[in-house]
Amino acid sequence: MNNEHQILIDEIIHLLQGGNAHADLKKTLDGLPPDFRGVKIDKLPYTIWQLVEHIRIAQWDMLEFSKDSSHESPNWPDDYWPKELAPKDDKAWDNSLKQIYDDLEALIDLVKTQDLYKKIPHGDGQTILREALQAADHNAYHIAEIIVIRRLLGAW
Repeated sequence: MNNEHQILIDEIIHLLQGGNAHADLKKTLDGLPPDFRGVKIDKLPYTIWQLVEHIRIAQWDMLEFSKDSSHESPNWPDDYWPKELAPKDDKAWDNSLKQIYDDLEALIDLVKTQDLYKKIPHGDGQTILREALQAADHNAYHIAEIIVIRRLLGAW
């Protein structure tokens, strides 16, 4: 592997982990009072819980698509957004976060071990590079929304 390729891999991993101009999810949720997980702010479409769950579902879908030719994506948009405003309990919250972090590590593993430029055989032109960049971009967008909600709640 040449140096430029390793630099690219390192930068993608850094981006996936919330590097540079992007916040990471752990820091974004640190200290969030549990009562604020399901608070709906006037004129904003989602709660923090709904954003966390959406991140989980979308990232899982990108990961599974990248590695499993038999994976079937959920129906867009209905199956990517939870209907409930808040998690049913702390366990649901913790399980969602655990899956996000586990799936992120699995995606990073793909970035480290797979050919970034090879087309995913069951796709229509997607590559691991594209899926990793899409996941990083998607997560960063919704993490920023969580920060905005926390600021509006006075919890940032």
